[in-house]
Amino acid sequence: MSANSQITDRILQELRRDGRLPNTELAARVGLSPSACLRRVQDLERRGIISGYRAVTSPQARGVGFTAYVTVGLSKHSTGAQKEFERLCLAAPAVRECHNITGAVEYLLRVELADLAAYKEFHADVLGNFPWIATMTTHVVMDSPKDERA
Repeated sequence: MSANSQITDRILQELRRDGRLPNTELAARVGLSPSACLRRVQDLERRGIISGYRAVTSPQARGVGFTAYVTVGLSKHSTGAQKEFERLCLAAPAVRECHNITGAVEYLLRVELADLAAYKEFHADVLGNFPWIATMTTHVVMDSPKDERA
């Protein structure tokens, strides 16, 4: 690994930890001058390696007390059915992530709601009304000792 790529990796690591890190502090942490560091960060943004910055929010402060991962298998395996399911997920605020995956099922969702009663309603009224769901399995999150999503 070149020294150049090691510095880039350190820049990315620091920004993943704190996307609001001032350039002068970032430069000091990675061993570059502030101007060289800023050029590197701008280049990473221009090339799409850094695609954005986000605020990490507290689920509890947002009224979220229930998080689950839900696997969904469709009974109809067409592009149209998949696109329709993806539109459903995009329109559902409780669905925080929707991933089209390989394996025994087509989708993995991360769902966040206030509580179990709200999830039961979402499960019945939103997912339960989609015509081509063949299987659903819910995995309730009890704790997250490591979560690096940003």
